Amino acid sequence: MKVLALETATKAGSIAIADEGVFIGEVRLDVSIAHAERVMDSIAWLLKSSHISIGEIDAFALSIGPGSFTGLRIGLSTIKGLAFSTKKPVVPVPTLDAMARRLPFSSYYICPMLDARKDEVYTALYRWEGNACVKIIPETAVEPGEFLRTLKGPAVFMGDGAVKYKNVISGILKTDALFPPSSFMSPAASSIAEIALEKLRDGIEAGPVSLTPLYIRKAEAEIRWKA
Repeated sequence: MKVLALETATKAGSIAIADEGVFIGEVRLDVSIAHAERVMDSIAWLLKSSHISIGEIDAFALSIGPGSFTGLRIGLSTIKGLAFSTKKPVVPVPTLDAMARRLPFSSYYICPMLDARKDEVYTALYRWEGNACVKIIPETAVEPGEFLRTLKGPAVFMGDGAVKYKNVISGILKTDALFPPSSFMSPAASSIAEIALEKLRDGIEAGPVSLTPLYIRKAEAEIRWKA
């Protein structure tokens, strides 16, 4: 079963194609300058380079959030369009879940952090139990220091929020704060595709109409409109 996955929750966007047990290819793109047309051009390039037609894709997957409001809307509109036109199912994957999966079988807690602005991060806490990456604390938007003071034991921090608040993290947790190489700091569409394939095997999918981003908190425009 071939899956095309799209990750646009952060500036470090990506597109990947995976099959059962086979990783076919991945493209990275800067979402901050990637309008919907450029995303579609990148998808077309990856399909052509992989010698796969859009009709051969069995399902689509996307990073559903939390993350950049603009980036998530770009990803959602792109995947909805592809799903409608091909009549194929969609698998939404929480962004932080996919990030934690990038550190398989870590013996430490895994704490992905995305910059949520307003001196907050989107974060959650995970740990590996056997072959499963288990979510210990669900997604939240929180001031970093407040969240960090609840942690007990060493943790690996990843994401642009971890980069931005590295000094804060290290100052509170000292030697219990661990950071992976920069190549593991961003979400990846390949992880989205892997989780989507697992969900599809379990019969978990959605139609494009029902898809909504996992924002965690309201957009600034919505807050101002209600005010």
